[in-house]
Parts: sequence; C-alpha cells; structure tokens
Amino acid sequence: MILIADCGSTKIDWCLLNRDKLEKQVFTCGMNAVMLTEEEMRNRIREELMPEIDSIASDIEAVYFYGAGCISAEVCGNVATAIRANIPSAKTIEVYSDLLAAARALCGHEPGVACIMGTGSNSCLYDGKGIAANVSPLGYILGDEGSGAVLGKLFLGDVLKNQLPAEVAARFLQEYDLDLLGIIRRVYREPQANRFLASVTPFISKNIEVKEIHDMVLGTFTAFFRRNIMQYTGYDKHPVNFVGSIAYFFRPVLEEAAAACGCRIGTILKSPMDGLLKFHAVK
Repeated sequence: MILIADCGSTKIDWCLLNRDKLEKQVFTCGMNAVMLTEEEMRNRIREELMPEIDSIASDIEAVYFYGAGCISAEVCGNVATAIRANIPSAKTIEVYSDLLAAARALCGHEPGVACIMGTGSNSCLYDGKGIAANVSPLGYILGDEGSGAVLGKLFLGDVLKNQLPAEVAARFLQEYDLDLLGIIRRVYREPQANRFLASVTPFISKNIEVKEIHDMVLGTFTAFFRRNIMQYTGYDKHPVNFVGSIAYFFRPVLEEAAAACGCRIGTILKSPMDGLLKFHAVK
C-alpha cells in the first residue's frame, strides 16, 4: 500500500492506494515546508493524520509527498524525516515539488507542458520523467501571470481607479463589504495578501461577460503564455496542460489566450490527485 500527499498551504489531501484501488482519503490542515521545522511537521502529521490511518499505517510501504516549497534538498529532507518518524514501515519516502505533481498528474509518462494556475501560477516543460525547463514564476508582485492573486490585484486596481462600469464596481464593493481603506489594509497591512486578492475571483468569473473584466482576464492569461510558455523549446509542439481552480473555471478565456499565442490547451484538472493516483497505480 502507498500513501500519496498533495500538500498546499491550506490543506493536505492524503490518499492511500492499494495497487490501483483507493482505500482511504484524508484531509488535514495544510503546511508550508519552508516555514515549519522538521519537529513541527512531525507533530502535525502525528496529531492530524495518524489517528485517521493508525489501523493500517503498518501496511504502508511507500510515501510520495508533493508540496509547495519542496524544491531544496534540505526542505525535502526535513519532510521525509517527519514522515518517517510517523510511518516507520515505509521503505520508500520521496518528496517532490507541487510542480512535479502537476506534471505527473497531467502528462503521466509522456512529454508535455504542465502548468499550475490557482492562487499562484507556475509552469514547466516536462520530458516524461522530470522537469526539463522551468521559467521562475516570481510570485504575484513580479510575476504569477494569470494567477488568482494577479487577477485580484488587477481587478481591485480597476475598481479603485474607476476602470469598470460604476454599477459593477459598486455591486462588488457591497457584495464583499469592502471600501478603499479596507482593501488597502488587507493588501498592505495584513498577512497573506495573495489569498485575499485571489478571494475575489468568484466575482470576476460571474461577471466575465463584462467587456472590461473579460479583457483584463484575457490580458493576463495572454501574458502567462508569452512570458512563460513561449520560452520553452518546442512549446507549440506539445499540448499545454493545467491544474488549478483558475484554469478550471476560466477555461474559455484561457483557450482564447492560448489560440492567440499559437498554443493548444490539453488537459485541465481542478486538482492533481486523480492524476497522481493514476500515475502511481500498480495494475
């Protein structure tokens, strides 16, 4: 039996896979491996995950953990040590980035372009085994084109600078109970501004038919392709695949941007776990 984890900052999706059968799925609080010590991660796994799988933990032979921030040997080593302390039966413990999770979930063992488009954005050229090339996403201040955080940043700027129809802007401010000072406080003075910015994307999606909103979304999606995807050698020979809520819910505009850049959209998944289960399944 193997344990697969898709770890984000807000939640971790743990799935126990018995050859090709899903035995159990557990959700626990997210953790950022860069921000936590090995001891803190070990304690969280012990307190949140182990009570849910204690009766079958000794049957786990391998653990595959994918998480944001798991890009350095030190961080991956800390995560692996925290897991081993709780699941000593596992002969194999491998820790990878969320970008490799996206690539494996979307492309399996075939080459392609794999992208994440949720609160943040990222992309890579995948050769069927590993990440062959990656344009750094740079975060929502310098990059993250097409992400929920950037959509929110652009949208709120348009609201406050009177670039949207007055009725639309007023309806948004009333629906979210916000004003100028409230927005400034949430963006510049409170933590996790990226999550706040991304939280307005449902309103953007519901009002995508408004020309100004459509054009804004199309513009940042086009920038995503031009500033990231078009830097990969042979980008136009592979389908461009996505995982993440923004790509999932904004697919029509994403396809419009892709066509304008000579790209072809392939698979879009809301989350990577279904693809990871297929990748790791033993027939």
